[in-house]
This record gives sequence, C-alpha cells and structure tokens, in this order.
Amino acid sequence: MAVILIVDDDTAFRTTLAETLDDLGYEVRQAGSCEAGLRRLADGGIDLAIVDLRLPGEDGLAFLRAAADAAPGLPCIVLTAYASGSNTIEAMRLGAFDHLTKPLGRDALAEALRRALNASRPAPAAPAGAAPEAEHLVSNSEVMRAIFKRIGLVADSDNTVLVLGETGTGKELVAQALHANSGRAAAPFVAVNCAAIPAELLESELFGHVKGAFSGAAADRLGRFREADGGTLFLDEIGDMPLSMQAKILRVLQEREVTPVGARHALPVDLRVVAATHRDLEAEVTEGRFRADLWYRLQVITIMLPPLRERGDDVALLAAHFLRQQAQGRHKHLSAAALTALQAYDWPGNVRELRNTMLRAIALSEGDLIEPGHLGLGAVRAWATTPSPSVPVAGDGAAIDWDGPLQDAVEQLESFMLRRALEAAGGNRSEAARHLGLSRQQLYRKLAQYDLE
Repeated sequence: MAVILIVDDDTAFRTTLAETLDDLGYEVRQAGSCEAGLRRLADGGIDLAIVDLRLPGEDGLAFLRAAADAAPGLPCIVLTAYASGSNTIEAMRLGAFDHLTKPLGRDALAEALRRALNASRPAPAAPAGAAPEAEHLVSNSEVMRAIFKRIGLVADSDNTVLVLGETGTGKELVAQALHANSGRAAAPFVAVNCAAIPAELLESELFGHVKGAFSGAAADRLGRFREADGGTLFLDEIGDMPLSMQAKILRVLQEREVTPVGARHALPVDLRVVAATHRDLEAEVTEGRFRADLWYRLQVITIMLPPLRERGDDVALLAAHFLRQQAQGRHKHLSAAALTALQAYDWPGNVRELRNTMLRAIALSEGDLIEPGHLGLGAVRAWATTPSPSVPVAGDGAAIDWDGPLQDAVEQLESFMLRRALEAAGGNRSEAARHLGLSRQQLYRKLAQYDLE
C-alpha cells in the first residue's frame, strides 16, 4: 500500500482529500505547513507527496526544492486554486510530476496518482533564488496549462525547441519563458525575425563579419549567434529563411560553431536555439522550400500553440490582463456587451490582435467603461470578410474598388495596413515593421511613399 503525504494548510480540504485517498486504497500522512511536511518526509516511508502551492511560511515550491535533496525521486503533485503560467512552469521545472487545480475530481486524482507512482522520476535541483519571468503567459485553459508544464519540463535542457502556431499566438513569449526558467537565464536572450531581414543581409546579421569582408564592412561585427553566446537565440519565422541560409544554420546546430562572413576560421558558440514558425514545415519540406535535415534537427522538442479561438475563456482573462497592463492607472473595464462581442469574435490575429484591440479600446473610450463601439471589431470583420465589390478599409470611408486597377487597390491596402500597424504599435516603427514582416528600411520607404511620416 503506497503512503501519500498531504501538505496543505486548509484543514477541511486536507481531511476530505485524506478520506478520498483512503477510499482509493492509500495510506495517508498529513501536514499543515512546508516545515511540518518536511519533518514528515524525514521520518521516511513516503511514496508520494501532494503539496499545496500556497502555504503559511515557506510555500509549496520551497517544499519541492527541499524534497529534491531530502528524498530524490519522490513524485510530487502540486495543487493550487490560483493557477498561472509562471507557477505551473516553476513547479514543473523544480521536478513536480504534475500541477493540478482545486477542486480535484476523484477520477482525475486517481489517474494522476497512478501515473505518478508508476513513473517516478528524479526531481532536478534549482537555485533557491531562481524566479520565473513568464508572467505574460496568461491562461486558464487546459490546453495552455499542458504547454506551461511542457515548458517547465524542458526549460533546463539545452535541446533545440521548435515552437509552432498561427501568427500572434505568443511564440516569442514561449521562447522567453524557456530562457527565463533555464540555467541560461542570466545570459543574453537574442531574438531574430528571419522574415524581416533581407536575404542578402541575413548571413551577416546572424554570423557576423570581419572588417573588410564586403563593401561597407568598416568594422568587425559579432552577429546574433555570438551575441547570444551562453544564452538563448530565438529564430522567429524560420520557415521564411532562404534555403541557402538553412544549410548554414544546420551546421551551427550540429557543430556549435560559426564562421563570420570573410573569416577563415570557425568560432565556437555555446547557446540554446529556439525556433518558431507559423508555416507547416512538413508541407514546406514536401514542396522543396525547407530542408528536411534542418526540420528533423529543429524538432527535438516541439511545442504547438493553439489559436486563441480554441482557448476557452482565455479571451476574457487576457482582455482583463491587457486592461490592467496598458491602462496606465485608469480603471478601465468592459461592459457586458463588449465582453460578449470579444467572446463572439474568432480572432484570426490571435492574442496579438486581442492586445491591439484593447489598446484601441483604451484610446477610444473617454470614460472608464468600454463599449462594443470602442473595440472596432465590426469594421475589422467587414474589411476582412465582406464579399461586396467595395469594402471599407479606413475610418475616413476610403474603400477598395475590387473592379478597378490592381495598383490602386494594392496602394490603398498597403496604406491602410501601415497606418493600422503604427497605431497598434503606439508609433513604434520597429514594432510596426516586425508586425508587418518588413525590415525597418522597407517600412521607412513605404511610409515615405504614402506620405505617412
């Protein structure tokens, strides 16, 4: 008969849980604090611990750290009524077998116990002062909680990670969470948008160059790989990388060395690579647009991010999060009708589009109450989906004439998208360029072309 230790300061919950475990055929030990739980653990004979995250004094994470030394390999299941991306990731990184939310269903508990007792694994130690930095990964959905757990499990390894998902789902936030919860957290996190850098400049951007390597190379340049030495390099939109560059990236992943443009010798680098794309790389390989050997090398660990439309009640949670984050001390809140409108929308632009929508609503609402008209969703949906021959694209009534000259339609669409990206970025041109998949130079040229400077 397995012996299970319950560490929870809620006496009523602890008693009820003990009765359930007794009914399931387990022997139970109880403790009301981290310190008491560790004393019980020191007595020996414990096969599994169920630990509440919030405890008086030291918390459940402190129990995990201490248990890693006191009872290596002890499976621990962490409980909380206040799940977040950061505490889930941290618990899993510290070696928790699972992270469950209260209240617990009997069947779910029984299954978790069966899996934990059948597959106990050593819990990795972590520095006591390590603090997660994944607060922007916000979700209450089960599908995202599974991703938080996966991040926590793999964060401390140096394995290459491939993050897949539609545009705007938060792939860079996953990369940042992997870095922040790893042993490389104190070293640089360097992000490169492969789609925003012209192909002829990408090699120098990534690998660096030596002075005189080409016209304009007036000094040595490290390159992003060497800038990330010791830390993490995030290659965003790697599916847009030219085939010629893919071969060079593959060599870096295999050999862990880079050769700057114009240099004669390779230089070693110590870093972790996280790559991301919204493209279907398997289809890209089939079509000959992506190297099969690089694809295999990238997918050591794969994390698939779901679109926002598949994330349950996360729209309301994220909207409230963005209001708190962006309202600059003003107590903005959504009306019932505005919340209904947000939940009814299908969010083709995912979390990024929701964030931009809340920024727009904050700017357009004069008082503290945000109404449906402040969201601007109707105009966006009409522009994106209306099959009529003339579709509004701007607040001034400008429209695309679908039966007119192609060049005129392209110019109207480009002008609208440029204004919209700049507005969403609060005038930050670098962020607007990144959102549009343009280099800064390309953005500046187009702003001048449409007199938007």
